[in-house]
Amino acid sequence: MRELLRLLAEDASGSELARVAGEDAVARDLALRIRAGIDASKKREAELTALVEVARELASASDPSGVLDTIVHRARTLIGADVSYLTLYDESRADTYMRATDGSLSAAFQQLRVPLGAGLGGLVASTRRPYWTTDYPSDQRFNHTNPIDHAVGDEGLVAICGTPLLVDDAFVGVLFASNRTARPFSREEVLLLGSLAALAAVTIVQVRAAAETAAALDALSLAHAGVEHAAAAHDRFADLVLSGGDVDAVAAALAELLGVWVVLVDAVGNELASAGRVPRTAVPWRESSSGRLTRAAGCWVVAATAKGERLGALVIGGVDDLSGADQRIVERAAVVTALVLLFRRQAAEQSQRAQADLLTDVLSGSGDMRALTERLRLLAPGRVHDQFVVAVCRGDHSAVRARLSAPLEDKLVLSGPYGGDLVLLLAQTDAVRELSEVARRAAVTIAVVGPVGWGDALVDAHRQATRLVTTMVRLGRCNEAATPDDLGVVGLVGASEVDVQVHVLHVLGAVLEYDAQRGTDLVGTLHAYFAAGQSPTRAATELHIHPNTVQQRLERVGALLGSDWQSPERSLNIQVALRLHQALQ
Repeated sequence: MRELLRLLAEDASGSELARVAGEDAVARDLALRIRAGIDASKKREAELTALVEVARELASASDPSGVLDTIVHRARTLIGADVSYLTLYDESRADTYMRATDGSLSAAFQQLRVPLGAGLGGLVASTRRPYWTTDYPSDQRFNHTNPIDHAVGDEGLVAICGTPLLVDDAFVGVLFASNRTARPFSREEVLLLGSLAALAAVTIVQVRAAAETAAALDALSLAHAGVEHAAAAHDRFADLVLSGGDVDAVAAALAELLGVWVVLVDAVGNELASAGRVPRTAVPWRESSSGRLTRAAGCWVVAATAKGERLGALVIGGVDDLSGADQRIVERAAVVTALVLLFRRQAAEQSQRAQADLLTDVLSGSGDMRALTERLRLLAPGRVHDQFVVAVCRGDHSAVRARLSAPLEDKLVLSGPYGGDLVLLLAQTDAVRELSEVARRAAVTIAVVGPVGWGDALVDAHRQATRLVTTMVRLGRCNEAATPDDLGVVGLVGASEVDVQVHVLHVLGAVLEYDAQRGTDLVGTLHAYFAAGQSPTRAATELHIHPNTVQQRLERVGALLGSDWQSPERSLNIQVALRLHQALQ
Protein backbone atom coordinates (compact mmCIF):
# COMPACT_ATOMS: atom_id res chain seq x y z
CA MET A 1 0.00 0.00 0.00
CA ARG A 2 2.87 2.37 0.81
CA GLU A 3 4.38 1.75 -2.62
CA LEU A 4 1.02 2.52 -4.29
CA LEU A 5 0.78 5.82 -2.40
CA ARG A 6 4.32 6.71 -3.48
CA LEU A 7 3.49 6.01 -7.11
CA LEU A 8 0.32 8.13 -6.87
CA ALA A 9 2.31 11.00 -5.40
CA GLU A 10 4.81 10.68 -8.27
CA ASP A 11 2.01 10.78 -10.87
CA ALA A 12 2.61 7.17 -12.01
CA SER A 13 0.56 5.73 -14.88
CA GLY A 14 -2.34 3.31 -14.46
CA SER A 15 -0.30 0.40 -15.77
CA GLU A 16 2.41 1.01 -13.16
CA LEU A 17 -0.20 1.12 -10.40
CA ALA A 18 -1.80 -2.12 -11.62
CA ARG A 19 1.61 -3.84 -11.78
CA VAL A 20 2.53 -2.89 -8.21
CA ALA A 21 -0.91 -3.83 -6.85
CA GLY A 22 -0.53 -7.29 -8.31
CA GLU A 23 -3.26 -9.65 -7.21
CA ASP A 24 -4.66 -7.28 -4.58
CA ALA A 25 -7.83 -6.43 -6.54
CA VAL A 26 -9.16 -3.96 -3.93
CA ALA A 27 -5.93 -1.97 -3.80
CA ARG A 28 -5.62 -2.01 -7.58
CA ASP A 29 -9.21 -0.80 -8.06
CA LEU A 30 -8.84 1.95 -5.47
CA ALA A 31 -5.51 3.14 -6.93
CA LEU A 32 -6.90 3.21 -10.47
CA ARG A 33 -9.99 5.18 -9.30
CA ILE A 34 -7.74 7.75 -7.58
CA ARG A 35 -5.59 7.92 -10.73
CA ALA A 36 -8.71 8.49 -12.85
CA GLY A 37 -9.87 11.26 -10.52
CA ILE A 38 -6.49 12.99 -10.73
CA ASP A 39 -6.51 12.72 -14.52
CA ALA A 40 -10.05 14.13 -14.70
CA SER A 41 -9.09 17.07 -12.47
CA LYS A 42 -6.03 17.81 -14.61
CA LYS A 43 -8.13 17.64 -17.75
CA ARG A 44 -10.68 20.08 -16.31
CA GLU A 45 -7.94 22.53 -15.28
CA ALA A 46 -6.42 22.26 -18.77
CA GLU A 47 -9.80 22.92 -20.37
CA LEU A 48 -10.44 25.96 -18.15
CA THR A 49 -6.99 27.31 -18.99
CA ALA A 50 -7.67 26.76 -22.67
CA LEU A 51 -11.00 28.62 -22.41
CA VAL A 52 -9.26 31.59 -20.73
CA GLU A 53 -6.72 31.63 -23.57
CA VAL A 54 -9.54 31.46 -26.11
CA ALA A 55 -11.32 34.38 -24.40
CA ARG A 56 -8.15 36.46 -24.56
CA GLU A 57 -7.57 35.58 -28.20
CA LEU A 58 -11.15 36.41 -29.16
CA ALA A 59 -11.10 39.67 -27.17
CA SER A 60 -8.08 40.87 -29.14
CA ALA A 61 -9.61 40.05 -32.55
CA SER A 62 -11.29 42.83 -34.57
CA ASP A 63 -11.60 41.22 -38.02
CA PRO A 64 -14.91 39.24 -38.33
CA SER A 65 -13.45 36.55 -40.58
CA GLY A 66 -10.41 36.19 -38.30
CA VAL A 67 -12.70 35.72 -35.28
CA LEU A 68 -14.64 32.92 -36.99
CA ASP A 69 -11.47 31.13 -38.10
CA THR A 70 -10.14 31.33 -34.52
CA ILE A 71 -13.38 29.87 -33.13
CA VAL A 72 -13.53 26.81 -35.41
CA HIS A 73 -9.80 26.12 -35.05
CA ARG A 74 -10.05 26.24 -31.26
CA ALA A 75 -13.15 24.02 -31.29
CA ARG A 76 -11.34 21.42 -33.36
CA THR A 77 -8.24 21.35 -31.13
CA LEU A 78 -10.10 21.47 -27.79
CA ILE A 79 -12.49 18.62 -28.66
CA GLY A 80 -9.90 16.69 -30.64
CA ALA A 81 -12.19 16.50 -33.68
CA ASP A 82 -11.40 15.80 -37.35
CA VAL A 83 -13.49 18.73 -38.59
CA SER A 84 -15.06 21.74 -36.92
CA TYR A 85 -17.30 24.27 -38.61
CA LEU A 86 -19.62 27.18 -37.88
CA THR A 87 -22.87 28.25 -39.51
CA LEU A 88 -24.43 31.71 -39.15
CA TYR A 89 -28.15 32.47 -39.01
CA ASP A 90 -29.76 34.19 -42.02
CA GLU A 91 -33.05 35.58 -40.73
CA SER A 92 -34.23 36.63 -44.19
CA ARG A 93 -34.00 33.05 -45.53
CA ALA A 94 -34.83 31.22 -42.27
CA ASP A 95 -31.73 29.04 -42.52
CA THR A 96 -28.09 28.88 -41.51
CA TYR A 97 -25.16 28.96 -43.93
CA MET A 98 -21.63 27.63 -43.68
CA ARG A 99 -19.32 30.49 -42.73
CA ALA A 100 -16.06 28.96 -41.42
CA THR A 101 -14.49 25.48 -41.35
CA ASP A 102 -11.33 23.85 -40.04
CA GLY A 103 -10.20 20.47 -41.38
CA SER A 104 -12.82 20.42 -44.17
CA LEU A 105 -11.91 19.10 -47.65
CA SER A 106 -15.24 19.16 -49.53
CA ALA A 107 -16.22 22.22 -51.57
CA ALA A 108 -19.88 21.14 -51.48
CA PHE A 109 -19.77 20.92 -47.70
CA GLN A 110 -18.16 24.37 -47.41
CA GLN A 111 -21.05 25.94 -49.38
CA LEU A 112 -23.87 24.16 -47.53
CA ARG A 113 -27.03 25.96 -46.35
CA VAL A 114 -29.15 24.27 -43.65
CA PRO A 115 -32.88 25.13 -43.31
CA LEU A 116 -34.31 25.36 -39.79
CA GLY A 117 -35.33 21.91 -38.61
CA ALA A 118 -33.35 20.05 -41.29
CA GLY A 119 -30.57 17.69 -40.22
CA LEU A 120 -28.75 17.93 -36.90
CA GLY A 121 -27.72 21.55 -37.42
CA GLY A 122 -31.25 22.63 -38.38
CA LEU A 123 -32.63 20.95 -35.24
CA VAL A 124 -30.09 22.81 -33.08
CA ALA A 125 -31.03 26.08 -34.82
CA SER A 126 -34.79 25.59 -34.40
CA THR A 127 -34.72 24.36 -30.77
CA ARG A 128 -31.70 26.43 -29.60
CA ARG A 129 -30.45 23.27 -27.83
CA PRO A 130 -27.31 21.13 -28.38
CA TYR A 131 -27.58 17.77 -30.16
CA TRP A 132 -24.99 15.10 -30.85
CA THR A 133 -24.82 11.67 -32.47
CA THR A 134 -22.33 8.83 -32.73
CA ASP A 135 -23.45 7.93 -36.29
CA TYR A 136 -25.34 10.70 -38.11
CA PRO A 137 -26.07 8.85 -41.40
CA SER A 138 -28.02 6.13 -39.58
CA ASP A 139 -29.54 8.27 -36.81
CA GLN A 140 -33.26 8.63 -37.52
CA ARG A 141 -33.85 11.31 -34.89
CA PHE A 142 -32.96 13.91 -37.50
CA ASN A 143 -34.80 15.09 -40.60
CA HIS A 144 -32.45 13.88 -43.34
CA THR A 145 -32.45 15.81 -46.64
CA ASN A 146 -30.57 15.01 -49.84
CA PRO A 147 -28.45 18.22 -49.95
CA ILE A 148 -27.35 17.85 -46.33
CA ASP A 149 -26.71 14.09 -46.53
CA HIS A 150 -24.79 14.54 -49.78
CA ALA A 151 -22.55 17.26 -48.31
CA VAL A 152 -21.99 15.31 -45.07
CA GLY A 153 -21.21 12.17 -47.07
CA ASP A 154 -18.86 14.05 -49.39
CA GLU A 155 -16.97 15.28 -46.32
CA GLY A 156 -17.05 11.78 -44.84
CA LEU A 157 -18.51 12.87 -41.50
CA VAL A 158 -20.02 10.28 -39.14
CA ALA A 159 -20.07 11.55 -35.54
CA ILE A 160 -21.38 15.14 -35.14
CA CYS A 161 -21.98 17.44 -32.16
CA GLY A 162 -23.64 20.85 -32.61
CA THR A 163 -24.36 23.56 -30.04
CA PRO A 164 -26.16 26.91 -30.52
CA LEU A 165 -24.46 30.32 -30.47
CA LEU A 166 -26.69 32.45 -28.23
CA VAL A 167 -26.40 35.94 -26.71
CA ASP A 168 -29.26 36.42 -24.26
CA ASP A 169 -32.24 35.33 -26.42
CA ALA A 170 -30.63 36.23 -29.75
CA PHE A 171 -29.64 33.29 -31.98
CA VAL A 172 -26.35 33.80 -33.86
CA GLY A 173 -25.59 30.40 -35.39
CA VAL A 174 -24.34 26.87 -34.62
CA LEU A 175 -20.86 25.59 -33.71
CA PHE A 176 -19.98 21.98 -34.65
CA ALA A 177 -17.29 19.41 -33.87
CA SER A 178 -17.29 16.20 -35.95
CA ASN A 179 -15.33 13.08 -36.76
CA ARG A 180 -15.02 10.87 -39.81
CA THR A 181 -15.43 7.73 -37.71
CA ALA A 182 -18.17 6.69 -35.28
CA ARG A 183 -17.42 7.89 -31.78
CA PRO A 184 -19.51 9.03 -28.80
CA PHE A 185 -19.28 12.57 -27.42
CA SER A 186 -18.91 12.69 -23.64
CA ARG A 187 -20.97 15.05 -21.50
CA GLU A 188 -17.76 16.95 -20.67
CA GLU A 189 -16.99 17.46 -24.38
CA VAL A 190 -20.52 18.75 -25.05
CA LEU A 191 -20.23 21.18 -22.11
CA LEU A 192 -16.77 22.31 -23.28
CA LEU A 193 -18.07 22.97 -26.79
CA GLY A 194 -21.00 24.88 -25.24
CA SER A 195 -18.63 27.05 -23.18
CA LEU A 196 -16.62 27.87 -26.30
CA ALA A 197 -19.86 28.62 -28.17
CA ALA A 198 -20.91 31.07 -25.43
CA LEU A 199 -17.60 32.95 -25.73
CA ALA A 200 -17.80 32.84 -29.51
CA ALA A 201 -21.37 34.16 -29.67
CA VAL A 202 -20.60 37.22 -27.52
CA THR A 203 -17.46 37.95 -29.53
CA ILE A 204 -19.27 37.65 -32.87
CA VAL A 205 -21.99 40.05 -31.71
CA GLN A 206 -19.41 42.52 -30.39
CA VAL A 207 -17.32 42.44 -33.56
CA ARG A 208 -20.45 42.84 -35.68
CA ALA A 209 -21.56 45.80 -33.59
CA ALA A 210 -18.13 47.40 -33.84
CA ALA A 211 -18.10 46.89 -37.60
CA GLU A 212 -21.63 48.26 -37.95
CA THR A 213 -20.75 51.28 -35.84
CA ALA A 214 -17.57 51.87 -37.82
CA ALA A 215 -19.60 51.58 -41.04
CA ALA A 216 -22.22 53.97 -39.70
CA LEU A 217 -19.54 56.43 -38.67
CA ASP A 218 -17.96 56.08 -42.10
CA ALA A 219 -21.30 56.83 -43.75
CA LEU A 220 -21.71 59.85 -41.47
CA SER A 221 -18.30 61.10 -42.50
CA LEU A 222 -19.07 60.69 -46.21
CA ALA A 223 -22.41 62.51 -45.84
CA HIS A 224 -20.62 65.48 -44.30
CA ALA A 225 -17.33 65.25 -46.14
CA GLY A 226 -17.20 69.03 -46.46
CA VAL A 227 -17.48 69.61 -42.73
CA GLU A 228 -14.17 69.43 -40.89
CA HIS A 229 -15.53 68.55 -37.46
CA ALA A 230 -17.71 65.75 -38.90
CA ALA A 231 -14.61 64.08 -40.28
CA ALA A 232 -12.88 64.57 -36.94
CA ALA A 233 -15.89 63.01 -35.18
CA HIS A 234 -15.74 59.97 -37.45
CA ASP A 235 -12.06 59.42 -36.74
CA ARG A 236 -12.34 59.92 -33.00
CA PHE A 237 -15.40 57.73 -32.47
CA ALA A 238 -14.12 54.96 -34.76
CA ASP A 239 -10.84 54.89 -32.82
CA LEU A 240 -12.74 54.80 -29.53
CA VAL A 241 -14.87 51.83 -30.53
CA LEU A 242 -12.09 49.78 -32.10
CA SER A 243 -9.52 50.50 -29.37
CA GLY A 244 -11.86 49.67 -26.48
CA GLY A 245 -12.25 53.23 -25.16
CA ASP A 246 -14.49 53.84 -22.15
CA VAL A 247 -17.32 56.33 -21.61
CA ASP A 248 -14.95 58.97 -20.21
CA ALA A 249 -13.20 59.05 -23.58
CA VAL A 250 -16.53 59.37 -25.45
CA ALA A 251 -17.61 62.33 -23.30
CA ALA A 252 -14.20 64.03 -23.63
CA ALA A 253 -14.13 63.56 -27.42
CA LEU A 254 -17.66 64.95 -27.87
CA ALA A 255 -16.97 67.95 -25.64
CA GLU A 256 -13.78 68.76 -27.56
CA LEU A 257 -15.33 68.30 -31.00
CA LEU A 258 -18.35 70.55 -30.38
CA GLY A 259 -16.97 72.91 -27.70
CA VAL A 260 -19.71 71.94 -25.23
CA TRP A 261 -20.02 70.37 -21.81
CA VAL A 262 -21.18 66.76 -21.67
CA VAL A 263 -22.69 64.62 -18.92
CA LEU A 264 -23.29 60.89 -19.37
CA VAL A 265 -25.70 59.21 -16.95
CA ASP A 266 -26.82 55.59 -16.63
CA ALA A 267 -30.40 54.33 -16.93
CA VAL A 268 -31.35 55.61 -13.45
CA GLY A 269 -29.55 58.96 -13.60
CA ASN A 270 -26.22 58.15 -11.89
CA GLU A 271 -23.40 60.14 -13.46
CA LEU A 272 -20.92 57.92 -15.31
CA ALA A 273 -18.73 60.54 -16.98
CA SER A 274 -18.54 64.28 -17.64
CA ALA A 275 -16.40 66.68 -19.65
CA GLY A 276 -16.21 70.46 -19.96
CA ARG A 277 -17.55 73.06 -17.52
CA VAL A 278 -20.65 71.31 -16.29
CA PRO A 279 -23.06 73.51 -14.26
CA ARG A 280 -24.06 72.43 -10.77
CA THR A 281 -27.77 72.42 -11.61
CA ALA A 282 -29.47 69.09 -12.29
CA VAL A 283 -29.38 67.83 -15.86
CA PRO A 284 -32.65 66.79 -17.60
CA TRP A 285 -31.54 63.22 -18.37
CA ARG A 286 -35.10 61.79 -18.48
CA GLU A 287 -36.30 64.01 -21.35
CA SER A 288 -35.36 61.65 -24.20
CA SER A 289 -36.26 57.98 -24.54
CA SER A 290 -35.16 57.50 -28.16
CA GLY A 291 -31.94 57.89 -30.08
CA ARG A 292 -33.02 61.30 -31.45
CA LEU A 293 -31.76 64.53 -29.93
CA THR A 294 -34.26 66.50 -27.83
CA ARG A 295 -34.11 70.09 -26.53
CA ALA A 296 -34.91 70.36 -22.81
CA ALA A 297 -34.30 72.99 -20.12
CA GLY A 298 -31.62 74.76 -22.14
CA CYS A 299 -29.78 71.50 -22.84
CA TRP A 300 -29.72 68.80 -25.51
CA VAL A 301 -30.57 65.24 -24.45
CA VAL A 302 -30.29 61.98 -26.37
CA ALA A 303 -30.82 58.46 -25.02
CA ALA A 304 -28.20 55.74 -25.47
CA THR A 305 -30.21 52.61 -26.33
CA ALA A 306 -29.41 49.06 -27.47
CA LYS A 307 -31.96 46.40 -28.47
CA GLY A 308 -34.73 48.70 -27.28
CA GLU A 309 -33.21 49.02 -23.79
CA ARG A 310 -32.27 52.44 -22.45
CA LEU A 311 -28.73 52.12 -21.09
CA GLY A 312 -28.15 55.80 -20.34
CA ALA A 313 -28.34 59.30 -21.78
CA LEU A 314 -26.02 62.03 -23.07
CA VAL A 315 -26.78 65.59 -21.93
CA ILE A 316 -25.12 68.41 -23.91
CA GLY A 317 -24.95 72.05 -22.83
CA GLY A 318 -23.03 75.28 -23.13
CA VAL A 319 -24.37 76.03 -26.61
CA ASP A 320 -27.63 77.66 -27.70
CA ASP A 321 -27.90 75.98 -31.07
CA LEU A 322 -26.55 72.92 -32.84
CA SER A 323 -26.36 72.62 -36.60
CA GLY A 324 -27.89 69.64 -38.33
CA ALA A 325 -24.42 68.13 -38.75
CA ASP A 326 -23.60 68.66 -35.06
CA GLN A 327 -26.91 67.12 -33.99
CA ARG A 328 -26.15 64.00 -35.99
CA ILE A 329 -22.68 63.85 -34.41
CA VAL A 330 -24.30 63.89 -30.95
CA GLU A 331 -26.75 61.16 -31.98
CA ARG A 332 -23.87 59.08 -33.33
CA ALA A 333 -22.02 59.64 -30.05
CA ALA A 334 -25.09 58.20 -28.29
CA VAL A 335 -24.84 55.07 -30.48
CA VAL A 336 -21.16 54.72 -29.62
CA THR A 337 -21.96 55.29 -25.94
CA ALA A 338 -24.61 52.56 -25.99
CA LEU A 339 -22.13 50.19 -27.59
CA VAL A 340 -19.45 50.95 -24.99
CA LEU A 341 -21.96 50.54 -22.13
CA LEU A 342 -23.11 47.22 -23.60
CA PHE A 343 -19.51 46.00 -23.84
CA ARG A 344 -18.89 47.15 -20.26
CA ARG A 345 -21.96 45.27 -18.97
CA GLN A 346 -21.07 42.09 -20.85
CA ALA A 347 -17.49 42.27 -19.54
CA ALA A 348 -18.80 42.79 -16.00
CA GLU A 349 -21.16 39.81 -16.33
CA GLN A 350 -18.34 37.60 -17.60
CA SER A 351 -16.10 38.77 -14.77
CA GLN A 352 -18.82 38.06 -12.19
CA ARG A 353 -19.30 34.55 -13.57
CA ALA A 354 -15.54 33.90 -13.42
CA GLN A 355 -15.39 35.26 -9.85
CA ALA A 356 -18.36 33.14 -8.76
CA ASP A 357 -16.82 29.99 -10.29
CA LEU A 358 -13.49 30.60 -8.54
CA LEU A 359 -15.18 31.35 -5.21
CA THR A 360 -17.25 28.15 -5.49
CA ASP A 361 -14.17 26.04 -6.25
CA VAL A 362 -12.23 27.54 -3.33
CA LEU A 363 -15.01 27.26 -0.75
CA SER A 364 -15.95 23.73 -1.81
CA GLY A 365 -12.32 22.62 -1.58
CA SER A 366 -12.34 21.33 -5.17
CA GLY A 367 -9.43 21.78 -7.54
CA ASP A 368 -5.71 22.13 -7.10
CA MET A 369 -4.79 25.08 -4.87
CA ARG A 370 -1.97 26.15 -7.15
CA ALA A 371 -4.37 26.36 -10.08
CA LEU A 372 -6.93 28.24 -7.95
CA THR A 373 -4.23 30.69 -6.87
CA GLU A 374 -3.26 31.27 -10.49
CA ARG A 375 -6.90 31.99 -11.37
CA LEU A 376 -7.04 34.51 -8.49
CA ARG A 377 -3.88 36.13 -9.84
CA LEU A 378 -5.55 36.55 -13.24
CA LEU A 379 -8.84 37.91 -11.84
CA ALA A 380 -7.34 40.08 -9.06
CA PRO A 381 -3.71 40.96 -9.79
CA GLY A 382 -1.69 41.73 -6.68
CA ARG A 383 -4.25 40.24 -4.27
CA VAL A 384 -2.85 36.70 -3.86
CA HIS A 385 -0.93 37.52 -0.68
CA ASP A 386 -3.60 39.78 0.83
CA GLN A 387 -5.54 39.16 4.00
CA PHE A 388 -9.27 38.87 3.31
CA VAL A 389 -12.54 39.54 5.09
CA VAL A 390 -15.35 37.08 4.35
CA ALA A 391 -18.89 38.51 4.35
CA VAL A 392 -21.84 36.11 4.05
CA CYS A 393 -25.03 37.96 3.03
CA ARG A 394 -28.41 36.32 3.59
CA GLY A 395 -31.29 37.90 1.69
CA ASP A 396 -31.76 39.57 -1.69
CA HIS A 397 -28.46 39.21 -3.58
CA SER A 398 -29.28 41.82 -6.20
CA ALA A 399 -30.12 44.37 -3.51
CA VAL A 400 -26.68 43.90 -1.96
CA ARG A 401 -24.85 44.38 -5.28
CA ALA A 402 -26.86 47.52 -6.07
CA ARG A 403 -25.94 49.15 -2.75
CA LEU A 404 -22.21 48.46 -2.50
CA SER A 405 -20.54 51.82 -2.02
CA ALA A 406 -17.51 52.91 -4.00
CA PRO A 407 -15.05 52.26 -1.10
CA LEU A 408 -16.36 48.71 -0.75
CA GLU A 409 -16.35 48.07 -4.51
CA ASP A 410 -12.68 49.10 -4.60
CA LYS A 411 -11.88 46.50 -1.93
CA LEU A 412 -14.09 43.75 -3.39
CA VAL A 413 -11.88 40.90 -4.66
CA LEU A 414 -14.41 38.12 -5.39
CA SER A 415 -18.16 37.74 -5.06
CA GLY A 416 -20.73 35.13 -5.94
CA PRO A 417 -23.56 32.93 -4.68
CA TYR A 418 -22.67 29.90 -2.56
CA GLY A 419 -24.92 27.70 -0.46
CA GLY A 420 -27.90 29.99 -1.01
CA ASP A 421 -26.05 33.06 0.32
CA LEU A 422 -24.08 35.81 -1.41
CA VAL A 423 -20.42 35.65 -0.40
CA LEU A 424 -18.17 38.73 -0.62
CA LEU A 425 -14.40 38.45 -0.35
CA LEU A 426 -12.92 41.83 0.56
CA ALA A 427 -9.32 42.95 0.85
CA GLN A 428 -8.46 43.37 4.56
CA THR A 429 -10.47 46.28 5.85
CA ASP A 430 -12.67 47.31 8.74
CA ALA A 431 -15.75 46.82 6.58
CA VAL A 432 -18.36 46.25 9.29
CA ARG A 433 -19.54 49.86 9.44
CA GLU A 434 -19.91 50.12 5.66
CA LEU A 435 -21.52 46.68 5.42
CA SER A 436 -23.93 47.65 8.20
CA GLU A 437 -25.22 50.45 5.96
CA VAL A 438 -25.56 47.99 3.07
CA ALA A 439 -27.43 45.55 5.31
CA ARG A 440 -29.82 48.24 6.51
CA ARG A 441 -30.57 49.65 3.05
CA ALA A 442 -30.78 46.25 1.31
CA ALA A 443 -32.71 44.57 4.17
CA VAL A 444 -30.23 41.67 4.38
CA THR A 445 -28.28 40.06 7.22
CA ILE A 446 -24.47 40.02 6.90
CA ALA A 447 -21.94 38.03 8.95
CA VAL A 448 -18.33 39.24 8.76
CA VAL A 449 -15.28 37.10 9.64
CA GLY A 450 -11.59 37.80 9.16
CA PRO A 451 -9.02 38.82 8.24
CA VAL A 452 -7.71 35.47 6.96
CA GLY A 453 -5.37 34.32 4.22
CA TRP A 454 -6.12 32.55 0.94
CA GLY A 455 -6.73 28.80 1.07
CA ASP A 456 -7.90 26.59 3.94
CA ALA A 457 -8.18 29.52 6.34
CA LEU A 458 -10.64 31.11 3.94
CA VAL A 459 -12.78 27.96 3.93
CA ASP A 460 -12.83 27.91 7.76
CA ALA A 461 -13.74 31.60 7.89
CA HIS A 462 -16.63 31.05 5.47
CA ARG A 463 -17.98 28.20 7.61
CA GLN A 464 -17.78 30.39 10.70
CA ALA A 465 -19.52 33.26 8.89
CA THR A 466 -22.28 30.91 7.72
CA ARG A 467 -22.86 29.72 11.29
CA LEU A 468 -22.81 33.32 12.47
CA VAL A 469 -25.38 34.58 9.95
CA THR A 470 -27.67 31.65 10.83
CA THR A 471 -27.35 32.54 14.52
CA MET A 472 -28.08 36.21 13.79
CA VAL A 473 -31.30 35.31 11.95
CA ARG A 474 -32.39 32.99 14.79
CA LEU A 475 -31.74 35.72 17.36
CA GLY A 476 -33.65 38.30 15.31
CA ARG A 477 -30.48 40.28 14.55
CA CYS A 478 -31.59 40.82 10.93
CA ASN A 479 -30.84 43.70 8.55
CA GLU A 480 -27.47 44.39 10.15
CA ALA A 481 -23.83 43.37 9.79
CA ALA A 482 -21.93 41.81 12.69
CA THR A 483 -18.70 40.03 13.60
CA PRO A 484 -18.51 37.18 16.14
CA ASP A 485 -17.43 39.72 18.77
CA ASP A 486 -20.56 41.79 18.11
CA LEU A 487 -22.68 38.85 19.27
CA GLY A 488 -20.84 38.63 22.56
CA VAL A 489 -21.12 35.25 24.28
CA VAL A 490 -23.10 33.78 21.38
CA GLY A 491 -20.36 34.81 18.98
CA LEU A 492 -17.72 33.18 21.17
CA VAL A 493 -19.64 29.92 21.25
CA GLY A 494 -20.06 29.82 17.45
CA ALA A 495 -16.44 30.70 16.63
CA SER A 496 -13.99 28.00 15.52
CA GLU A 497 -11.27 29.77 17.53
CA VAL A 498 -11.27 32.86 19.72
CA ASP A 499 -8.73 35.64 20.27
CA VAL A 500 -9.67 36.45 23.86
CA GLN A 501 -7.65 39.65 24.00
CA VAL A 502 -9.33 41.01 20.86
CA HIS A 503 -12.77 40.09 22.21
CA VAL A 504 -12.13 41.84 25.54
CA LEU A 505 -10.97 44.98 23.75
CA HIS A 506 -14.03 44.86 21.48
CA VAL A 507 -16.38 44.81 24.49
CA LEU A 508 -14.46 46.84 27.13
CA GLY A 509 -11.92 48.75 25.04
CA ALA A 510 -13.40 52.20 25.70
CA VAL A 511 -13.42 51.63 29.50
CA LEU A 512 -9.90 50.14 29.58
CA GLU A 513 -8.55 53.06 27.54
CA TYR A 514 -10.26 55.57 29.85
CA ASP A 515 -8.71 53.93 32.95
CA ALA A 516 -5.26 53.82 31.33
CA GLN A 517 -5.35 57.50 30.34
CA ARG A 518 -6.79 58.90 33.59
CA GLY A 519 -5.58 56.45 36.21
CA THR A 520 -9.17 55.58 37.22
CA ASP A 521 -10.56 52.14 38.01
CA LEU A 522 -13.89 51.91 36.22
CA VAL A 523 -13.16 48.22 35.53
CA GLY A 524 -12.85 47.56 39.27
CA THR A 525 -16.10 49.44 39.87
CA LEU A 526 -17.85 47.24 37.26
CA HIS A 527 -16.52 44.09 38.97
CA ALA A 528 -17.88 45.25 42.32
CA TYR A 529 -21.18 46.41 40.78
CA PHE A 530 -21.95 43.07 39.16
CA ALA A 531 -20.67 41.12 42.18
CA ALA A 532 -23.14 43.11 44.33
CA GLY A 533 -26.06 42.06 42.13
CA GLN A 534 -26.01 45.42 40.30
CA SER A 535 -26.64 47.33 43.52
CA PRO A 536 -24.70 50.65 43.68
CA THR A 537 -25.14 50.78 47.47
CA ARG A 538 -23.68 47.34 48.13
CA ALA A 539 -20.92 48.00 45.61
CA ALA A 540 -20.05 51.22 47.45
CA THR A 541 -19.79 49.28 50.72
CA GLU A 542 -17.46 46.74 49.08
CA LEU A 543 -15.31 49.51 47.60
CA HIS A 544 -15.40 51.65 50.78
CA ILE A 545 -16.61 54.70 48.87
CA HIS A 546 -19.78 56.79 48.86
CA PRO A 547 -22.75 55.43 46.79
CA ASN A 548 -22.84 58.73 44.86
CA THR A 549 -19.28 58.06 43.71
CA VAL A 550 -20.29 54.62 42.41
CA GLN A 551 -23.26 56.18 40.61
CA GLN A 552 -21.03 58.78 38.98
CA ARG A 553 -18.61 56.09 37.79
CA LEU A 554 -21.48 54.03 36.37
CA GLU A 555 -22.75 57.09 34.48
CA ARG A 556 -19.25 57.45 33.00
CA VAL A 557 -19.37 53.76 31.97
CA GLY A 558 -22.70 54.40 30.27
CA ALA A 559 -21.20 57.29 28.32
CA LEU A 560 -18.34 55.04 27.19
CA LEU A 561 -20.24 51.82 26.41
CA GLY A 562 -23.64 53.17 25.41
CA SER A 563 -26.88 53.77 27.26
CA ASP A 564 -28.03 50.15 26.83
CA TRP A 565 -25.02 48.65 28.61
CA GLN A 566 -27.20 47.36 31.48
CA SER A 567 -29.68 45.57 29.22
CA PRO A 568 -29.72 41.79 29.84
CA GLU A 569 -27.79 40.87 26.69
CA ARG A 570 -25.19 43.65 26.95
CA SER A 571 -24.83 43.08 30.67
CA LEU A 572 -24.08 39.38 30.16
CA ASN A 573 -21.50 40.14 27.47
CA ILE A 574 -19.80 42.75 29.68
CA GLN A 575 -19.64 40.37 32.65
CA VAL A 576 -18.06 37.64 30.52
CA ALA A 577 -15.53 40.13 29.14
CA LEU A 578 -14.70 41.28 32.67
CA ARG A 579 -14.01 37.67 33.75
CA LEU A 580 -11.85 37.07 30.68
CA HIS A 581 -9.95 40.30 31.33
CA GLN A 582 -9.39 39.25 34.92
CA ALA A 583 -8.08 35.88 33.71
CA LEU A 584 -5.69 37.57 31.29
CA GLN A 585 -4.32 39.72 34.12
